[in-house]
Amino acid sequence: MADNPEFYRARAEEERRNGDAASLDNVRDRCRRAEKAWDDMASRAERTQTLRAAREAAPPGGERMANTTMIPAE
Repeated sequence: MADNPEFYRARAEEERRNGDAASLDNVRDRCRRAEKAWDDMASRAERTQTLRAAREAAPPGGERMANTTMIPAE
């Protein structure tokens, strides 16, 4: 299950359906919270995949350092 956005989106959809079918408010709320958590994980996984692809496509060397901020040592 390593950073698979499709898996996370499917779980979010499952929680959405469970929430829609719930008759108790607390169960519906729990499903909505779970849905949001799965959606957040999917977004993070997608962002990670995008950054990984960009990093792997970047030429080796100092080009990567141009996008980082150096923090002076105290």
